[in-house]
Amino acid sequence: MPLPLAPSHRVILLGSDEIALAAFTVVRSLPEVEIVGVYSQPDRPSGRGQEVKSNPVASWARIEGLALFQPEKLTPEHAQELGRMRIDLGVVMAYGQMLKDDFLAATRLGFVNFHGSILPALRGATPVEGALASGFQVTGISLQQVVRRLDAGPLHASAELKIAEGEGRTALRARLGLLAGELARNSLPGILSGESRPVAQDESKVTYTRRLTREDAALDFNATASELVARIHALEGWPGSAFIHAGLTIKVGAASAGESGAVSSPGTILSADRDGVVVACRQGVLVMTKLQRPTAKMLPTGEFLAGYPLSVGEVLPSSPMPALVGPIPFSRPPKS
Repeated sequence: MPLPLAPSHRVILLGSDEIALAAFTVVRSLPEVEIVGVYSQPDRPSGRGQEVKSNPVASWARIEGLALFQPEKLTPEHAQELGRMRIDLGVVMAYGQMLKDDFLAATRLGFVNFHGSILPALRGATPVEGALASGFQVTGISLQQVVRRLDAGPLHASAELKIAEGEGRTALRARLGLLAGELARNSLPGILSGESRPVAQDESKVTYTRRLTREDAALDFNATASELVARIHALEGWPGSAFIHAGLTIKVGAASAGESGAVSSPGTILSADRDGVVVACRQGVLVMTKLQRPTAKMLPTGEFLAGYPLSVGEVLPSSPMPALVGPIPFSRPPKS
């Protein structure tokens, strides 16, 4: 009996976030593909106890017995090392580092990247959050050839996904991760064979997203209720969404938009009971149904109000909400 043929495509994976796992699992399962190694961010302190933990991709690589590389910063030595590995293609999703020219040139077919939007819209670090905050009804995954400019490479393929009503960041990211897996199965064979010909992006339609900061949690009741709900969905988890009351930061875990015939200043509490805390906005009302005070649990409003009353007629302060999406690249926020 003849021996099985060795895999003909040597592939390196680069990723750090859970959203990449479905695509990476598919890449590993493709016929004639050998995963030579995985590049991921270093293990870092996490949580209240600051215990050093691996990110999801690094954990997956260890479980699968794959060679794992976790440099704090990619250097020319890493590019040389990659060249010695004789890699055919690098596959990237949510890695967390920019790839420089020497690294990009170290593989036979370069690198391709799964990006969480339909490019050229929403280039940058937070395309999922940008789509939700902007009220998009459809988003998706793009598979692009990596170039030195931010998410500007030509496109091999893309796949659209309808955003469900009331969907937040966690659920949308999970579905986009699965969509990236489907796109990997359908499109990567053509890239590995050299048959795929990427198409340049339309630069006239480019928009950009930016990295999030803690300050993005603040809510501005001078916005419309629909805008606030979209923002709350987009920032689910970290940094979340919050308002200040009596000097305390109150987090909002769930909310919806409603209508009201009352004319009140934005931020005015119109009602507060087990059905929700209703706050006037520039247009419509924000109905907050889950709230959390510092050091306590997120609670339905009925339970929250039993231990922390909010009075009808109070006016909650508003804070500016910096845009998450813009027509030009954002400057990097200062390091905290």
